[in-house]
Amino acid sequence: MVIVRYADDVVVGFQHEADARRFWDAMRKRLEEFSLSLHPDKTRLIEFGRHAADRRSRRGLGKPETFNFLGFVFICGRSRKGKFQLKRKTRRDRMRVKLTEIKEELRRRMHQPIPEQGRWLAQVVSGFFAYHAVPTNSSALCAFHHHIKRLWLCTLRRLELAKQLGNVSQVSDVPGAPEH
Repeated sequence: MVIVRYADDVVVGFQHEADARRFWDAMRKRLEEFSLSLHPDKTRLIEFGRHAADRRSRRGLGKPETFNFLGFVFICGRSRKGKFQLKRKTRRDRMRVKLTEIKEELRRRMHQPIPEQGRWLAQVVSGFFAYHAVPTNSSALCAFHHHIKRLWLCTLRRLELAKQLGNVSQVSDVPGAPEH
């Protein structure tokens, strides 16, 4: 048995399905004693691990299921040599939310000096990388880095356009713009 726990999130791994089902039943009963329950959307029994892909293909099923844990999607994969490899990818929904937050903050910081914006952005990116820089996640990190550069460039271009228009704060102040 393998247990990985962080705060109230738990992943438990068993070699045999019967052991997993016994544990699940015991856990449910124990939680009920405290008027607690397992979240039905987050609690499930899946076949995962070194032999999961082979067993599922013998039964005519597709790839092994994945699961989300602590901001990552865990995937049964293969290394370049064909051996089992646990792959972790940043969850897309979490990355999208983070990029949206950064975009909004860049808009708020647009009129700060560029070096100050750069220092703030470097802190944010290094924090994201410090958490998400794990083996097999480089494609998600490259995508995040690409989107950050793009967002900052768009913000800088917007600032430059505003300067060219004389720091226009409202659309109606632009000559030739329709009146509201």
